[in-house]
Amino acid sequence: MQKHLKTSTRFAAILVLTFLLFGSRAFAQDPAPKTDNSSKKQGSRPNEKDASSSENAQSAVQPPAGYRVGVDDELMISVWHEPEFSQSVVVRPDGMITLPLLNDIKVAGLSTEELRSLVTEKLKTVINDPQVTIIVKSIKSLKVFLVGAVAKQGMFSLTSGLTVLELITEGGGLGPFAKSGSIYILRTVDGKQVRIAYNYKKALEGKMEDTVLQSGDKVVVPQ
Repeated sequence: MQKHLKTSTRFAAILVLTFLLFGSRAFAQDPAPKTDNSSKKQGSRPNEKDASSSENAQSAVQPPAGYRVGVDDELMISVWHEPEFSQSVVVRPDGMITLPLLNDIKVAGLSTEELRSLVTEKLKTVINDPQVTIIVKSIKSLKVFLVGAVAKQGMFSLTSGLTVLELITEGGGLGPFAKSGSIYILRTVDGKQVRIAYNYKKALEGKMEDTVLQSGDKVVVPQ
């Protein structure tokens, strides 16, 4: 009887030790519940395409009325959901740009809408229903000239809405011997050069609307 009791006691002790050993090991190996942060991370990460579009919009310039693409202009060709076709290009001296699979495209002389339609039609051969956007990033083909009694003579890029006063400011202002009452603009109209008088004093005082320049205009400041 005593022998049987000892055997039962020894068996129970082995069971208790086994439970304690494996139970504690299982508890130690059981990792703490993970918190799913994927939705939080996804929510905090900005959409890459939206960020790219926003960056392109911020770097764009507003072309002047009647703008047509010219040599050295920088354009962003953006194709929705087609990053391999979306890229920044500079118009070469031959008036062309190069796009993947489309090769050379003649773009000089086109409006941005005409260029959008042209690229869209060409992409239809390789993409189903392409959505194309043309962004003007830099205009270097449109130029105006400032000559005469100013601090800095030369050629200047024509930005949207550039006026005579603004151009003179870019040129460092009038020289000490400038005849401000005799300033004029030389402009080509229908193939002929015309002379347009400019009242510097009234424009400076805000008594008249400042003249908006056109591509090819030459502002002359006599002395």
